[in-house]
Amino acid sequence: MTEIRLVDVTMRDGNQSLWGATGLNTAHMLQAAALTEACGFRAIDFTSSSHMAVAVRYFQNNPWERLRRMSAAMPTTPLQFITTGLRFIAWQQADPEFMRLVYRALQANGVGRFVLLDPMHEVPAVIEAAKLVKEEGNAEVMAALTFTLSEIHTDQFYADFARAVGQSPNIDLFYIKDPAGLLSMDRARTLVPAVKAVIGNRPLEIHAHTTVGQGMLASLEAAKLGISAIHVGVGPGGDGSSLPEANRTVANLEEAGFSVGVDKAALKRLTTYWQSVALAEGLPPGTPQNFDASFLRHQIAGGVMTTIARQLEELGLSDRMNAVIEETGQVRADLGFPIMVTPFPQMVMTQALFNVIGERRYAQVSDQVIRYCMGKFGKPTSPVDREVLATIMDRPRSRELEKEPNFPALGDLRRQFGYDMPDEEFLLRAVMPAEQVDAMLAAGPSRATYSPKVAPILSLLRKLAAKPNARDIVIERGSFRLALHAGAAL
Repeated sequence: MTEIRLVDVTMRDGNQSLWGATGLNTAHMLQAAALTEACGFRAIDFTSSSHMAVAVRYFQNNPWERLRRMSAAMPTTPLQFITTGLRFIAWQQADPEFMRLVYRALQANGVGRFVLLDPMHEVPAVIEAAKLVKEEGNAEVMAALTFTLSEIHTDQFYADFARAVGQSPNIDLFYIKDPAGLLSMDRARTLVPAVKAVIGNRPLEIHAHTTVGQGMLASLEAAKLGISAIHVGVGPGGDGSSLPEANRTVANLEEAGFSVGVDKAALKRLTTYWQSVALAEGLPPGTPQNFDASFLRHQIAGGVMTTIARQLEELGLSDRMNAVIEETGQVRADLGFPIMVTPFPQMVMTQALFNVIGERRYAQVSDQVIRYCMGKFGKPTSPVDREVLATIMDRPRSRELEKEPNFPALGDLRRQFGYDMPDEEFLLRAVMPAEQVDAMLAAGPSRATYSPKVAPILSLLRKLAAKPNARDIVIERGSFRLALHAGAAL
Protein backbone atom coordinates (compact mmCIF):
# COMPACT_ATOMS: atom_id res chain seq x y z
CA MET A 1 0.00 0.00 0.00
CA THR A 2 1.11 3.57 -0.69
CA GLU A 3 2.01 5.40 2.51
CA ILE A 4 0.78 8.93 3.21
CA ARG A 5 2.39 10.99 5.98
CA LEU A 6 0.67 13.67 8.06
CA VAL A 7 1.88 17.15 9.05
CA ASP A 8 0.24 18.48 12.23
CA VAL A 9 -0.84 22.14 12.06
CA THR A 10 -2.62 22.41 15.43
CA MET A 11 -0.10 24.59 17.24
CA ARG A 12 0.38 27.14 14.44
CA ASP A 13 -2.20 27.25 11.66
CA GLY A 14 -5.00 25.61 13.64
CA ASN A 15 -4.37 28.01 16.49
CA GLN A 16 -4.27 30.95 14.06
CA SER A 17 -7.29 29.96 11.95
CA LEU A 18 -9.62 29.05 14.81
CA TRP A 19 -8.37 31.03 17.81
CA GLY A 20 -6.75 34.12 16.35
CA ALA A 21 -3.24 32.82 17.12
CA THR A 22 -3.82 33.63 20.80
CA GLY A 23 -5.37 30.37 21.99
CA LEU A 24 -2.21 28.48 22.90
CA ASN A 25 0.78 29.50 24.97
CA THR A 26 4.12 27.81 25.61
CA ALA A 27 2.85 25.73 28.55
CA HIS A 28 0.03 24.28 26.43
CA MET A 29 2.53 23.30 23.76
CA LEU A 30 5.17 21.86 26.08
CA GLN A 31 2.57 19.62 27.69
CA ALA A 32 1.63 18.36 24.20
CA ALA A 33 5.22 17.77 23.05
CA ALA A 34 5.71 14.15 24.12
CA LEU A 35 2.22 13.20 22.97
CA THR A 36 2.87 14.81 19.58
CA GLU A 37 6.31 13.24 19.19
CA ALA A 38 4.81 9.79 19.75
CA CYS A 39 2.45 10.20 16.78
CA GLY A 40 5.17 10.05 14.14
CA PHE A 41 4.16 13.11 12.13
CA ARG A 42 6.23 14.08 9.09
CA ALA A 43 6.62 17.55 10.63
CA ILE A 44 4.87 20.06 12.88
CA ASP A 45 3.65 23.34 11.40
CA PHE A 46 4.89 25.10 14.49
CA THR A 47 5.48 28.82 14.16
CA SER A 48 5.98 31.94 12.06
CA SER A 49 7.31 35.40 12.76
CA SER A 50 3.78 36.65 13.49
CA HIS A 51 3.27 33.78 15.94
CA MET A 52 6.54 34.69 17.61
CA ALA A 53 5.28 38.26 17.95
CA VAL A 54 2.02 37.00 19.49
CA ALA A 55 4.01 34.96 22.01
CA VAL A 56 5.78 38.12 23.15
CA ARG A 57 2.86 40.54 22.94
CA TYR A 58 0.04 38.51 24.47
CA PHE A 59 1.71 35.92 26.68
CA GLN A 60 5.12 37.41 27.54
CA ASN A 61 6.46 34.03 26.35
CA ASN A 62 9.97 34.00 24.92
CA PRO A 63 9.55 32.49 21.42
CA TRP A 64 13.20 31.40 21.29
CA GLU A 65 12.83 29.55 24.57
CA ARG A 66 9.63 27.96 23.20
CA LEU A 67 11.51 26.68 20.15
CA ARG A 68 14.43 25.31 22.17
CA ARG A 69 12.29 23.46 24.65
CA MET A 70 9.90 22.04 22.07
CA SER A 71 12.77 20.90 19.86
CA ALA A 72 14.43 19.17 22.80
CA ALA A 73 11.15 17.41 23.65
CA MET A 74 10.52 16.37 20.04
CA PRO A 75 13.93 15.28 18.69
CA THR A 76 12.63 13.22 15.75
CA THR A 77 9.83 15.51 14.51
CA PRO A 78 10.92 18.59 12.52
CA LEU A 79 9.51 21.92 13.69
CA GLN A 80 8.39 24.00 10.73
CA PHE A 81 8.64 27.78 10.33
CA ILE A 82 6.61 29.50 7.61
CA THR A 83 7.88 32.77 6.18
CA THR A 84 7.29 35.06 3.25
CA GLY A 85 11.05 35.00 2.71
CA LEU A 86 12.70 38.31 3.51
CA ARG A 87 10.43 39.58 6.29
CA PHE A 88 10.53 39.04 10.04
CA ILE A 89 7.59 40.36 12.12
CA ALA A 90 7.73 43.84 10.52
CA TRP A 91 5.81 44.45 7.28
CA GLN A 92 8.88 45.80 5.48
CA GLN A 93 11.26 43.65 3.49
CA ALA A 94 14.37 43.29 5.62
CA ASP A 95 18.04 43.59 4.82
CA PRO A 96 19.17 40.15 3.54
CA GLU A 97 21.96 40.08 6.13
CA PHE A 98 19.39 40.67 8.86
CA MET A 99 17.39 37.76 7.50
CA ARG A 100 20.53 35.65 7.42
CA LEU A 101 20.82 36.21 11.16
CA VAL A 102 17.12 35.34 11.59
CA TYR A 103 17.52 32.04 9.74
CA ARG A 104 20.69 31.24 11.70
CA ALA A 105 18.98 31.87 15.04
CA LEU A 106 15.87 29.90 14.09
CA GLN A 107 17.89 26.85 13.10
CA ALA A 108 20.15 27.13 16.14
CA ASN A 109 17.02 27.05 18.31
CA GLY A 110 15.44 24.01 16.70
CA VAL A 111 13.65 24.85 13.41
CA GLY A 112 14.16 21.87 11.09
CA ARG A 113 11.97 22.87 8.16
CA PHE A 114 11.16 26.16 6.44
CA VAL A 115 8.21 26.99 4.22
CA LEU A 116 8.98 29.83 1.82
CA LEU A 117 5.70 31.47 0.83
CA ASP A 118 5.94 34.45 -1.48
CA PRO A 119 2.37 35.73 -2.09
CA MET A 120 3.47 37.23 -5.41
CA HIS A 121 5.28 34.04 -6.48
CA GLU A 122 8.46 35.99 -7.18
CA VAL A 123 11.02 33.39 -8.21
CA PRO A 124 14.20 35.38 -7.33
CA ALA A 125 12.88 36.18 -3.85
CA VAL A 126 12.19 32.51 -3.06
CA ILE A 127 15.54 31.37 -4.44
CA GLU A 128 17.41 34.03 -2.45
CA ALA A 129 15.64 33.08 0.80
CA ALA A 130 16.32 29.37 0.23
CA LYS A 131 20.01 30.11 -0.30
CA LEU A 132 20.21 32.07 2.96
CA VAL A 133 18.48 29.27 4.90
CA LYS A 134 20.83 26.60 3.57
CA GLU A 135 23.93 28.71 4.18
CA GLU A 136 22.98 29.05 7.85
CA GLY A 137 22.01 25.43 8.64
CA ASN A 138 20.76 22.14 7.27
CA ALA A 139 16.98 22.53 7.59
CA GLU A 140 14.64 21.33 4.85
CA VAL A 141 13.27 24.03 2.55
CA MET A 142 9.77 23.71 1.11
CA ALA A 143 8.49 26.09 -1.59
CA ALA A 144 4.82 27.05 -1.38
CA LEU A 145 2.51 27.14 -4.37
CA THR A 146 -0.19 29.38 -2.86
CA PHE A 147 -3.47 28.51 -4.50
CA THR A 148 -6.17 30.98 -5.43
CA LEU A 149 -8.81 31.45 -8.09
CA SER A 150 -8.24 34.15 -10.70
CA GLU A 151 -7.68 34.51 -14.41
CA ILE A 152 -3.94 34.65 -13.68
CA HIS A 153 -3.50 31.64 -11.39
CA THR A 154 -3.84 28.77 -13.86
CA ASP A 155 -2.30 25.30 -13.66
CA GLN A 156 0.33 26.54 -16.11
CA PHE A 157 1.11 29.49 -13.81
CA TYR A 158 1.83 27.17 -10.89
CA ALA A 159 3.77 24.68 -13.02
CA ASP A 160 5.94 27.47 -14.43
CA PHE A 161 6.64 28.79 -10.94
CA ALA A 162 7.49 25.33 -9.58
CA ARG A 163 9.78 24.65 -12.55
CA ALA A 164 11.61 27.96 -12.10
CA VAL A 165 12.01 27.66 -8.33
CA GLY A 166 13.00 24.02 -8.74
CA GLN A 167 16.13 25.09 -10.59
CA SER A 168 17.55 25.97 -7.18
CA PRO A 169 19.38 23.09 -5.48
CA ASN A 170 18.26 24.55 -2.15
CA ILE A 171 14.58 23.62 -2.61
CA ASP A 172 13.97 20.17 -1.12
CA LEU A 173 10.20 19.80 -1.59
CA PHE A 174 7.02 21.64 -2.51
CA TYR A 175 3.50 22.02 -1.23
CA ILE A 176 0.22 23.27 -2.57
CA LYS A 177 -1.01 25.73 0.04
CA ASP A 178 -4.70 26.53 -0.16
CA PRO A 179 -5.24 29.08 2.64
CA ALA A 180 -8.85 29.87 1.70
CA GLY A 181 -10.05 26.32 0.98
CA LEU A 182 -10.75 27.05 -2.70
CA LEU A 183 -9.24 23.90 -4.22
CA SER A 184 -11.89 21.53 -5.56
CA MET A 185 -11.49 17.85 -6.41
CA ASP A 186 -11.77 18.68 -10.12
CA ARG A 187 -9.05 21.33 -9.93
CA ALA A 188 -6.82 19.02 -7.88
CA ARG A 189 -7.04 16.46 -10.70
CA THR A 190 -5.39 18.91 -13.11
CA LEU A 191 -3.18 20.96 -10.77
CA VAL A 192 -1.38 18.15 -8.93
CA PRO A 193 -0.24 16.32 -12.12
CA ALA A 194 0.84 19.62 -13.70
CA VAL A 195 3.09 20.41 -10.74
CA LYS A 196 4.42 16.87 -10.31
CA ALA A 197 5.44 16.81 -13.97
CA VAL A 198 7.96 19.63 -13.42
CA ILE A 199 9.41 18.95 -9.95
CA GLY A 200 11.00 15.57 -10.67
CA ASN A 201 11.28 13.22 -7.73
CA ARG A 202 10.96 15.91 -5.07
CA PRO A 203 7.97 15.38 -2.70
CA LEU A 204 4.77 17.38 -3.03
CA GLU A 205 2.49 17.93 -0.01
CA ILE A 206 -0.96 19.50 0.33
CA HIS A 207 -2.22 22.07 2.82
CA ALA A 208 -5.93 22.62 2.09
CA HIS A 209 -8.15 24.49 4.55
CA THR A 210 -11.69 23.29 5.15
CA THR A 211 -13.24 26.78 5.25
CA VAL A 212 -15.95 25.96 2.69
CA GLY A 213 -16.02 22.20 3.09
CA GLN A 214 -13.61 21.26 0.28
CA GLY A 215 -10.30 20.68 2.10
CA MET A 216 -10.84 17.04 3.07
CA LEU A 217 -12.05 15.97 -0.37
CA ALA A 218 -9.30 17.88 -2.19
CA SER A 219 -6.66 16.34 0.10
CA LEU A 220 -7.96 12.81 -0.46
CA GLU A 221 -8.01 13.35 -4.21
CA ALA A 222 -4.46 14.71 -4.07
CA ALA A 223 -3.37 11.56 -2.21
CA LYS A 224 -4.61 9.47 -5.13
CA LEU A 225 -2.54 11.66 -7.45
CA GLY A 226 0.76 11.14 -5.62
CA ILE A 227 0.90 13.69 -2.80
CA SER A 228 3.37 12.52 -0.13
CA ALA A 229 1.80 14.22 2.93
CA ILE A 230 -1.44 15.85 4.01
CA HIS A 231 -1.55 18.70 6.54
CA VAL A 232 -4.12 18.18 9.31
CA GLY A 233 -5.36 19.62 12.58
CA VAL A 234 -5.84 17.38 15.60
CA GLY A 235 -9.23 17.20 17.33
CA PRO A 236 -10.56 20.71 18.07
CA GLY A 237 -7.65 22.20 16.09
CA GLY A 238 -9.00 20.75 12.83
CA ASP A 239 -11.99 21.51 10.57
CA GLY A 240 -13.73 24.88 10.42
CA SER A 241 -11.35 27.41 8.88
CA SER A 242 -8.44 25.16 9.86
CA LEU A 243 -7.24 21.98 8.09
CA PRO A 244 -8.91 18.54 7.81
CA GLU A 245 -9.24 16.84 11.20
CA ALA A 246 -6.50 14.23 11.68
CA ASN A 247 -8.49 11.22 12.95
CA ARG A 248 -11.12 11.52 10.23
CA THR A 249 -8.38 11.99 7.63
CA VAL A 250 -6.67 8.78 8.76
CA ALA A 251 -9.95 6.85 8.56
CA ASN A 252 -10.73 8.21 5.10
CA LEU A 253 -7.24 7.45 3.80
CA GLU A 254 -7.39 3.89 5.10
CA GLU A 255 -10.83 3.46 3.56
CA ALA A 256 -9.28 4.50 0.24
CA GLY A 257 -6.56 1.87 0.61
CA PHE A 258 -3.66 3.98 1.84
CA SER A 259 -1.28 3.22 4.70
CA VAL A 260 -0.96 6.23 6.99
CA GLY A 261 2.39 6.87 8.68
CA VAL A 262 1.04 7.71 12.12
CA ASP A 263 0.59 5.89 15.44
CA LYS A 264 -3.19 5.89 15.81
CA ALA A 265 -3.17 5.14 19.54
CA ALA A 266 -0.82 8.06 20.15
CA LEU A 267 -2.99 10.26 17.94
CA LYS A 268 -6.03 9.42 20.09
CA ARG A 269 -4.12 10.42 23.23
CA LEU A 270 -3.06 13.70 21.63
CA THR A 271 -6.65 14.34 20.52
CA THR A 272 -7.90 13.84 24.07
CA TYR A 273 -5.32 16.31 25.37
CA TRP A 274 -6.28 19.05 22.89
CA GLN A 275 -9.96 18.45 23.60
CA SER A 276 -9.33 18.98 27.31
CA VAL A 277 -7.32 22.16 26.60
CA ALA A 278 -10.04 23.57 24.36
CA LEU A 279 -12.68 22.88 27.01
CA ALA A 280 -10.60 24.34 29.85
CA GLU A 281 -9.59 27.47 27.95
CA GLY A 282 -12.92 28.11 26.22
CA LEU A 283 -11.52 27.60 22.72
CA PRO A 284 -14.28 26.78 20.22
CA PRO A 285 -13.43 23.59 18.29
CA GLY A 286 -13.43 23.56 14.53
CA THR A 287 -16.55 22.04 13.00
CA PRO A 288 -17.19 20.61 9.51
CA GLN A 289 -18.36 23.33 7.14
CA ASN A 290 -21.08 23.36 4.50
CA PHE A 291 -20.07 24.28 0.97
CA ASP A 292 -20.55 28.00 0.24
CA ALA A 293 -20.32 28.74 -3.48
CA SER A 294 -20.24 32.52 -2.93
CA PHE A 295 -16.88 32.15 -1.21
CA LEU A 296 -15.30 31.05 -4.49
CA ARG A 297 -16.20 34.47 -5.86
CA HIS A 298 -15.31 36.86 -3.05
CA GLN A 299 -12.66 34.71 -1.25
CA ILE A 300 -13.05 36.72 1.95
CA ALA A 301 -11.79 34.94 5.07
CA GLY A 302 -14.30 34.60 7.89
CA GLY A 303 -12.33 36.73 10.35
CA VAL A 304 -12.06 39.63 7.91
CA MET A 305 -15.76 39.33 7.01
CA THR A 306 -16.71 39.52 10.70
CA THR A 307 -14.55 42.61 11.27
CA ILE A 308 -16.02 44.50 8.30
CA ALA A 309 -19.58 43.53 9.31
CA ARG A 310 -18.94 44.92 12.80
CA GLN A 311 -17.53 48.16 11.39
CA LEU A 312 -20.58 48.62 9.14
CA GLU A 313 -22.91 47.96 12.07
CA GLU A 314 -21.11 50.59 14.16
CA LEU A 315 -21.59 53.07 11.29
CA GLY A 316 -25.25 52.16 10.93
CA LEU A 317 -24.59 50.80 7.43
CA SER A 318 -25.23 47.08 7.85
CA ASP A 319 -27.39 47.16 4.73
CA ARG A 320 -24.28 47.88 2.61
CA MET A 321 -22.57 44.55 3.37
CA ASN A 322 -23.53 42.91 0.08
CA ALA A 323 -22.23 45.94 -1.81
CA VAL A 324 -18.90 45.69 0.03
CA ILE A 325 -18.64 41.99 -0.84
CA GLU A 326 -19.28 42.75 -4.53
CA GLU A 327 -16.77 45.60 -4.49
CA THR A 328 -14.14 43.33 -2.92
CA GLY A 329 -13.98 41.30 -6.12
CA GLN A 330 -13.53 44.45 -8.21
CA VAL A 331 -10.80 45.84 -5.94
CA ARG A 332 -8.94 42.56 -6.11
CA ALA A 333 -9.04 42.69 -9.92
CA ASP A 334 -7.94 46.36 -9.86
CA LEU A 335 -4.92 45.44 -7.72
CA GLY A 336 -3.78 42.58 -9.96
CA PHE A 337 -5.46 39.66 -8.17
CA PRO A 338 -3.42 39.46 -4.95
CA ILE A 339 -3.77 36.10 -3.23
CA MET A 340 -6.20 36.43 -0.35
CA VAL A 341 -3.73 35.49 2.36
CA THR A 342 -2.67 37.81 5.20
CA PRO A 343 -2.29 40.78 4.91
CA PHE A 344 -4.04 41.05 1.54
CA PRO A 345 -7.64 40.06 2.52
CA GLN A 346 -7.71 42.80 5.16
CA MET A 347 -6.20 45.26 2.70
CA VAL A 348 -8.56 44.47 -0.18
CA MET A 349 -11.79 44.35 1.82
CA THR A 350 -11.00 47.52 3.77
CA GLN A 351 -10.46 49.30 0.45
CA ALA A 352 -13.77 47.90 -0.78
CA LEU A 353 -15.42 49.33 2.35
CA PHE A 354 -13.88 52.76 1.66
CA ASN A 355 -15.07 52.60 -1.96
CA VAL A 356 -18.65 51.76 -0.98
CA ILE A 357 -19.13 54.31 1.81
CA GLY A 358 -16.99 57.08 0.32
CA GLU A 359 -17.87 59.82 -2.14
CA ARG A 360 -16.19 57.93 -4.98
CA ARG A 361 -14.01 54.86 -5.54
CA TYR A 362 -10.48 55.26 -4.19
CA ALA A 363 -11.22 58.66 -2.67
CA GLN A 364 -9.78 57.22 0.54
CA VAL A 365 -6.92 54.73 0.37
CA SER A 366 -5.11 53.00 3.23
CA ASP A 367 -1.35 53.26 3.66
CA GLN A 368 -1.06 49.51 3.12
CA VAL A 369 -2.72 49.70 -0.31
CA ILE A 370 -0.41 52.56 -1.27
CA ARG A 371 2.61 50.52 -0.17
CA TYR A 372 1.29 47.55 -2.12
CA CYS A 373 1.05 49.68 -5.29
CA MET A 374 4.61 50.91 -4.67
CA GLY A 375 5.82 47.31 -4.68
CA LYS A 376 6.83 47.30 -1.02
CA PHE A 377 5.13 43.92 -0.56
CA GLY A 378 6.78 42.62 -3.73
CA LYS A 379 5.90 42.96 -7.39
CA PRO A 380 2.16 42.31 -7.97
CA THR A 381 1.56 39.09 -9.89
CA SER A 382 -0.49 41.01 -12.45
CA PRO A 383 -0.09 44.77 -13.02
CA VAL A 384 -2.33 47.14 -11.08
CA ASP A 385 -4.99 48.75 -13.27
CA ARG A 386 -3.39 51.87 -14.80
CA GLU A 387 -6.20 54.28 -13.95
CA VAL A 388 -6.48 52.95 -10.42
CA LEU A 389 -2.70 53.14 -9.96
CA ALA A 390 -2.66 56.76 -11.14
CA THR A 391 -5.52 57.64 -8.79
CA ILE A 392 -3.78 56.03 -5.81
CA MET A 393 -0.34 57.48 -6.44
CA ASP A 394 -1.49 61.02 -7.23
CA ARG A 395 -2.07 62.15 -3.65
CA PRO A 396 0.05 63.78 -0.94
CA ARG A 397 0.06 60.71 1.29
CA SER A 398 1.57 58.59 -1.49
CA ARG A 399 4.39 61.08 -1.89
CA GLU A 400 5.00 60.98 1.86
CA LEU A 401 5.18 57.17 1.89
CA GLU A 402 7.60 57.20 -1.05
CA LYS A 403 10.05 58.91 1.32
CA GLU A 404 9.68 56.26 4.03
CA PRO A 405 13.06 54.89 5.07
CA ASN A 406 13.83 51.34 4.05
CA PHE A 407 14.38 48.63 6.64
CA PRO A 408 17.67 49.54 8.37
CA ALA A 409 20.83 47.69 7.44
CA LEU A 410 22.06 45.08 9.91
CA GLY A 411 25.11 47.18 10.80
CA ASP A 412 22.96 50.22 11.60
CA LEU A 413 20.72 48.14 13.84
CA ARG A 414 23.72 46.67 15.64
CA ARG A 415 25.01 50.17 16.35
CA GLN A 416 21.57 51.21 17.59
CA PHE A 417 21.08 48.32 20.01
CA GLY A 418 24.67 47.56 20.91
CA TYR A 419 27.04 44.89 19.70
CA ASP A 420 26.93 42.94 22.96
CA MET A 421 23.17 42.26 22.90
CA PRO A 422 22.40 38.53 22.37
CA ASP A 423 21.15 37.75 18.87
CA GLU A 424 17.75 36.51 20.04
CA GLU A 425 16.95 39.65 22.02
CA PHE A 426 18.40 41.84 19.27
CA LEU A 427 16.18 40.32 16.58
CA LEU A 428 13.05 40.95 18.63
CA ARG A 429 13.99 44.50 19.63
CA ALA A 430 14.75 45.39 16.02
CA VAL A 431 11.13 44.78 14.96
CA MET A 432 8.97 45.03 18.10
CA PRO A 433 8.08 47.74 20.66
CA ALA A 434 10.66 47.89 23.43
CA GLU A 435 8.06 47.71 26.21
CA GLN A 436 6.73 44.38 24.89
CA VAL A 437 10.19 42.82 24.79
CA ASP A 438 10.94 44.24 28.26
CA ALA A 439 7.78 42.65 29.66
CA MET A 440 8.67 39.29 28.10
CA LEU A 441 12.15 39.31 29.60
CA ALA A 442 10.80 40.36 32.99
CA ALA A 443 8.33 37.46 32.96
CA GLY A 444 11.16 34.92 32.90
CA PRO A 445 10.93 31.31 31.68
CA SER A 446 7.55 29.84 30.81
CA ARG A 447 5.90 27.23 33.01
CA ALA A 448 6.95 23.72 32.02
CA THR A 449 3.69 22.04 32.97
CA TYR A 450 0.03 22.63 32.29
CA SER A 451 -3.04 20.84 33.58
CA PRO A 452 -6.41 21.42 31.88
CA LYS A 453 -8.09 20.32 35.11
CA VAL A 454 -6.72 23.21 37.16
CA ALA A 455 -6.77 25.84 34.38
CA PRO A 456 -10.30 27.10 35.18
CA ILE A 457 -9.39 27.43 38.86
CA LEU A 458 -6.26 29.44 38.06
CA SER A 459 -8.27 31.64 35.71
CA LEU A 460 -10.78 32.35 38.47
CA LEU A 461 -8.03 33.13 40.95
CA ARG A 462 -6.39 35.56 38.51
CA LYS A 463 -9.69 37.39 38.08
CA LEU A 464 -10.18 37.58 41.85
CA ALA A 465 -6.61 38.74 42.39
CA ALA A 466 -7.11 41.52 39.83
CA LYS A 467 -9.90 43.08 41.91
CA PRO A 468 -8.66 46.09 43.92
CA ASN A 469 -10.25 44.89 47.15
CA ALA A 470 -8.99 41.30 46.85
CA ARG A 471 -5.98 41.64 49.11
CA ASP A 472 -5.82 38.04 50.33
CA ILE A 473 -7.55 34.93 49.02
CA VAL A 474 -7.84 31.74 51.05
CA ILE A 475 -9.37 28.50 49.78
CA GLU A 476 -10.00 25.71 52.28
CA ARG A 477 -11.51 22.29 51.75
CA GLY A 478 -10.95 19.55 54.30
CA SER A 479 -7.21 19.34 54.94
CA PHE A 480 -6.44 21.40 51.80
CA ARG A 481 -5.60 25.07 52.29
CA LEU A 482 -4.40 27.53 49.63
CA ALA A 483 -3.55 31.08 50.64
CA LEU A 484 -2.73 33.80 48.13
CA HIS A 485 -1.50 37.14 49.41
CA ALA A 486 -1.41 40.54 47.74
CA GLY A 487 1.53 40.82 45.36
CA ALA A 488 1.86 37.08 44.75
CA ALA A 489 2.12 36.01 41.10
CA LEU A 490 -0.23 33.45 39.59
